[in-house]
Amino acid sequence: MRHVQCILRVQRSLRWEWMTSVSWLLLKTCRAHSTLPSTACPSPGQQEDGVRKDFSSRLASGPTFQHFLSASAPQEKSCSPEAEDPPPYLTVDELLGRQRKVYLETYGCQMNVNDTEIAWSILQKSGYLRTSNLQEADVILLVTCSIREKAEQTIWNRLHQLKTLKTKRPRSRVPLRIGILGIRSIMRGCDNMCSYCIVPFTRGRERSRPVASILEEVRKLSDQGLKEVTLLGQNVNSFRDSSEIQFNNAVSTNLSRGFTANYKAKQGGLRFSHLLDQVSRVDPEMRIRFTSPHPKDFPDEVLQLIHERDNICKQIHLPAQSGSSRVLDAMRRGYSREAYVQLVHHIRESIPGVSLSSDFITGFCGETEEDHLQTVSLLREVQYNMGFLFAYSMRQKTRAYHRLKDDVPEEVKLRRLEELITVFREEASKANKICVGCTQLVLVEGPSKRSATDLCGRNDGNLKVIFPDAELEDAANPGLKVRAQPGDYVLVKILLLLSLLTDGSHSPWPASEGSSFPWQVTSVGWPGNFIAVENSSVPMGTISLLVLSI
Repeated sequence: MRHVQCILRVQRSLRWEWMTSVSWLLLKTCRAHSTLPSTACPSPGQQEDGVRKDFSSRLASGPTFQHFLSASAPQEKSCSPEAEDPPPYLTVDELLGRQRKVYLETYGCQMNVNDTEIAWSILQKSGYLRTSNLQEADVILLVTCSIREKAEQTIWNRLHQLKTLKTKRPRSRVPLRIGILGIRSIMRGCDNMCSYCIVPFTRGRERSRPVASILEEVRKLSDQGLKEVTLLGQNVNSFRDSSEIQFNNAVSTNLSRGFTANYKAKQGGLRFSHLLDQVSRVDPEMRIRFTSPHPKDFPDEVLQLIHERDNICKQIHLPAQSGSSRVLDAMRRGYSREAYVQLVHHIRESIPGVSLSSDFITGFCGETEEDHLQTVSLLREVQYNMGFLFAYSMRQKTRAYHRLKDDVPEEVKLRRLEELITVFREEASKANKICVGCTQLVLVEGPSKRSATDLCGRNDGNLKVIFPDAELEDAANPGLKVRAQPGDYVLVKILLLLSLLTDGSHSPWPASEGSSFPWQVTSVGWPGNFIAVENSSVPMGTISLLVLSI
């Protein structure tokens, strides 16, 4: 079966030379020649500080992903007398997976989820197997960031637990290796300086890769047969390539109507609309997505391009953060509730049938019950298809830390979060019901995680679709029976919408004799809604396969 990797990001090539850009640190605490003390320190706090200091000091100079996993064939040495061999971190034999099992654990935001899939695709290609059982793992990889305080705290606790797991590992098994992973995107950093956000302090100012290098990667991915790429960046639609001198005298950036920036207007450079245009032209059969954008950077030219190009997914992530103009001002978001709602209407007018998702923070500094109710009303008014909701946690270095007071009690934050989740589920179910009865193009990702008889994929709106793995008639060759494979497109008639209930169970599924997969449905994002088609008893004509050369 061909490679089950339909969401590789455009900024990440599978070619090994790119792996030198990956920040990869295999903790020396997890190796036999560890330099960390094996005995307990006088104080747990001092021990933790020491580990963090040692971790940080070795991060920049530590081995990269290239040293952990590289091509199986030895590389020829450079003729240059100044060239140095990479540090002898792993032997050539160790670089190969040889059916060893890897356990992947993700903390933080959607960017980290994407990074996890990239890492797995590379490991899979090198001969590793993936396991969901921690005790079976020969390699444990943690994908995280320091953007949200909870993720950062969790990762340190997790490392301590895994060190114990390594200590108890039988000597008869291969040594357990543990790693922390982060991968670069097409642009990094942020200049917006929202008062709650630590990104500008952890990832620096905005800087973008040259358009030419991104297009080269997209072409390589297309040549390898990939059918979907995602342009990934902290503020991806703020992209600005200033490497081409001839474009540095262009006019200033066009912002969304009614939006302002917290920084001086930037002049020149190749903008996101140019990048999106060029990427979408590389391969008409390759789906293009992008995340995570800022609402202020959706000028008409971007919306028009999404509408015109069939291979640019009609799905936009539009982080609102709050439904209260007063809270938005305190957050320094650069827009009011009214301007945001106007943008939503404009997007839906410009791109009919567009799927919208959003981020929300509840319990921000000074948020009143009235502010909370305004956020609830925004959820009802917009009816997002997907959403990511969080309780506020104050981070050091941020503007809020220095100038505002985290005065909303934790129990109030959690109560408000539950209310937002409940409302979101109700409204998302209404929004997604319009898919029922429609035939949609679905990109096959692979087998359903909980059923060997079903496949899963995603529609244009990025919602997961479950459908039977059955022989279908090839649309291009009438009379030929084939089975859908990862990377194929299939036309699926949506017959039923399921969603997770607050107690974790599924909404009722109309039973039918022989039905096998009502219980194999998995969620999309968090909190999740998902789409499924009827079981394998559905007439074969309901699903037709469009076989594309890959």
